[in-house]
Amino acid sequence: MRRLHGLVGLGAAVVLTLSTTATAVEAPPEKPRLRGVPGEIERSSDPRLAAWQRLQYGMFIHWGLYSELGGVWKGKPVTKGYSEQIQMWADITHSEYAEVAKRFSADKFDPSAICSLAKDAGMKYVVITSKHHDGFSMFDTKTTDYDVVDRTPYGKDPLKALSEECRSQGLKFGVYFSLVDWHQGHDFDPDNNNPIPKSMEPLIKRQLSELMSNYGPISEVWFDMSSPTAAQSRAFAGIVHDKQPGATVSSRVWNNAGDFRVMGDNEVPEAPLDGPWQTPASIYHETWGYRSWQKREDKPGKIRDLVTGLMSVRARGGNYLLNIGPRGDGSVVGFEADVLRGVGAWLDRHPRAVLGASATRFGGRPWGEVTVNGRDLFLHVTKWPKSGELRLPGLATDVRRVTAEGDRALDWRREGGDLVVELPAKPTDAVLPVLRAELKGPLRIVPDRTVTAGDGRWSLSPSDLHTGYGYADKGSYYSQKRTRVRETAYLATPRTASRVEVRVTGSAEPGARYRVRLGSRSYVVSGKDLMSGPVGPFHVPRNQVTPLTLTLANPSHPGQDLALNPNAISIRPTEN
Repeated sequence: MRRLHGLVGLGAAVVLTLSTTATAVEAPPEKPRLRGVPGEIERSSDPRLAAWQRLQYGMFIHWGLYSELGGVWKGKPVTKGYSEQIQMWADITHSEYAEVAKRFSADKFDPSAICSLAKDAGMKYVVITSKHHDGFSMFDTKTTDYDVVDRTPYGKDPLKALSEECRSQGLKFGVYFSLVDWHQGHDFDPDNNNPIPKSMEPLIKRQLSELMSNYGPISEVWFDMSSPTAAQSRAFAGIVHDKQPGATVSSRVWNNAGDFRVMGDNEVPEAPLDGPWQTPASIYHETWGYRSWQKREDKPGKIRDLVTGLMSVRARGGNYLLNIGPRGDGSVVGFEADVLRGVGAWLDRHPRAVLGASATRFGGRPWGEVTVNGRDLFLHVTKWPKSGELRLPGLATDVRRVTAEGDRALDWRREGGDLVVELPAKPTDAVLPVLRAELKGPLRIVPDRTVTAGDGRWSLSPSDLHTGYGYADKGSYYSQKRTRVRETAYLATPRTASRVEVRVTGSAEPGARYRVRLGSRSYVVSGKDLMSGPVGPFHVPRNQVTPLTLTLANPSHPGQDLALNPNAISIRPTEN
């Protein structure tokens, strides 16, 4: 038995050099190449969630009374905290803060221009703050007069105008909704971790009902902060699902009642996550709402950072929600507009490399990331290798040709299972270079740490397993923790097919129900039975990679921890 890193010794490799005439040099095959596993990470099997995942990239908008202040109170910059929370950080009284509404004219708020900017940036949807922690409703609500229609010179419903313009320009529309509400009685809490008293529930439910009823189809409801009870979380999410069956709910409704998991601000997870997830990103990490004194510099560097963030999130299977903070008058800061258009220009130079593409099982590489779109494999080079070579191990699909920007053909050859790229002397795109390998068939790979056994027997240790991660929470932002939701091993039998059984030793939750899947067959067993006897029989085909996967059979939510710690897994032939 031996562990395979990539596909060494079982196939061929690819080297790319920039030249006028591209050639492909195929080494004589040493033995039949292993049939790899599908390399594309699938979207959710739930059509509603899959539709949300296909949106991929959207615009976040933080706009409210705090935008009128621009991070300044009584002539002095408020340097502590995010500027959209200036009421708390500057300890502004409710009566003083309410006075700000009297000068909120929003005379430059232009939904058409905002939607056009989103499309220029390559975005597919827009999410705007309907109510932030200050409790000031930026929509026409009947629950209070503390809203943009009743208290400001603007006197109109900006969400109505924006939602209609989104539909007109082919963008999906979503809303942010804070569960913290200082106007309705929450105290200032630097952690924004306030429980929700029962007295506030009717207002929250009525406002959610209004938002879900008056603005056409909603694609996403982005709840935020507070620490609701499990019953409250289910009730709030339930209103959304009842009135907008096509909408998705963010995990910040808490108590694992959401549809997709939200990462920390600007966070790119180290490893791909199982299930739908999103990274909220800001042009400036210091604030989300408009800040008049914010330093705005190094536009090319900012574009490069955001392109890298967008691409990295997409390569790991997440959605990317990038924020702008308009001024109080509704106008978009020119620097922010230029940055978004810079991101869009890069996307235009690399059509199909990010938008419409999918994450792959290659994971992050030392030189960058990999996405796939149909039979095109895209190599995003964030760190130009000093060696002049770029190596991608484990590619099990034949390559037709390889190109760089401008469809310039590159020489290539195969060595084992590696795609090796001889790079030009310098990056081929000033923002982020992308190479494209055209495949002869669907993407298949031999994952790192694939274990092969010619006699149909495998002995696996924890180091052979690929862990699938999720997140779970206990009702608040600070209780959110990463969880293990899957363990997968990849088995290869180059010689003969095998009929086998699986034995797992270690620890498991005795009463939990686990699904053991090997190839096309699966069994559901209790944790006690999993630890006490064999599971099977299974069939392992010859000359291909077959995944062995351990998950919970019926998790209460996608991020529920596996509560399984295998010390060893043995796969042996069986006569049963």
